[in-house]
Amino acid sequence: MSAQPSVLVVEDDVHIAHVLTFMLERQGYRVTHVGDGRAASAWVIANPAPDLVLLDVMLPYVDGFEIVGLIRAQPAWQDTPVIMLTAKNTERDTVRALDAGADDFIIKPFQPQELLARLRRFLKSAA
Repeated sequence: MSAQPSVLVVEDDVHIAHVLTFMLERQGYRVTHVGDGRAASAWVIANPAPDLVLLDVMLPYVDGFEIVGLIRAQPAWQDTPVIMLTAKNTERDTVRALDAGADDFIIKPFQPQELLARLRRFLKSAA
């Protein structure tokens, strides 16, 4: 892991994306944001894996469940922690996300300090 960990944020809500980017950059993370499933899929295929992915479930074009499957299909990305963010809070959605290959699942609206603690846990184990 680099000195400044990188986080890929896949979020279609511009306000949430702005909050996440601001919050993560203040904590010293390098943030890349993509705003829909099609752009996220292209980014995953074309770029080296970041240190962590924050992935919305409900996205235009391609949903987060499909993207986590794509991430897990890329050899260089298989060990990249993926935390899914969603407003869907049913047990079925949580199980589906974890079964698709997500490492963690956070319900929106999220608590900023909890989200940062979960990121630190995954980035520490990746160091």
